Amino acid sequence: MRVVLVWDRPVTDEQRPSRRRLPAGDIARISVFAALIAVLGLPGTLNVFGDVVPITLQTLGVMLAGAILGTWRSALAVAVLLVLVAAGLPLLAGGRGGLGVFAGPSAGFLVGWLPGAALTGWIVERGGRAPGTMRILAACLAGGVGVVYLCGIPVQALVTGLSLGKTALLSAAFLPGDLIKAVLAAVVARGTQRAYPDAVPAVHRERLRAGGR
Repeated sequence: MRVVLVWDRPVTDEQRPSRRRLPAGDIARISVFAALIAVLGLPGTLNVFGDVVPITLQTLGVMLAGAILGTWRSALAVAVLLVLVAAGLPLLAGGRGGLGVFAGPSAGFLVGWLPGAALTGWIVERGGRAPGTMRILAACLAGGVGVVYLCGIPVQALVTGLSLGKTALLSAAFLPGDLIKAVLAAVVARGTQRAYPDAVPAVHRERLRAGGR
């Protein structure tokens, strides 16, 4: 019987399992878009037709985040904002903040920002290195409008005690403004991507895979 001795050798950086870390540049971009969504709340709120859920510009920031940051970075940007709001910072339109806003009629719309931004980013990412304006517009409508409404309307109905039909009818007042915001987000995002190719989610992803920041 032979005994084979195996000497332990130091593990080099190349041999050590790599851990996926968030690049500093991505942390900065996520922070900037969380701040952008907060800043878009400064003009305040508008309530129409007696609806307790206000109209704000902040969904424009959610659409822009999805179109420029892509799936997971946009979701993180929204998550950062919502955590700060839950902590009590008055970052929502009208100076609202605290855990109470997540128990109110607009709670579903706020939570819907996260999957809404993610879906917007996912659709834009599927457009490759040069997503067209119409693709970005479709992404903003699907994520920034469709998903947000799907999350928001049932919660509003539950909190207010109204029927889904009545709540959906009240929410229809949001549609004209949200359509305008979607068009604006698509135009701004595509213009930004033409000037700065790294603002295209697919391009940024390729650069990260290649080892860039």
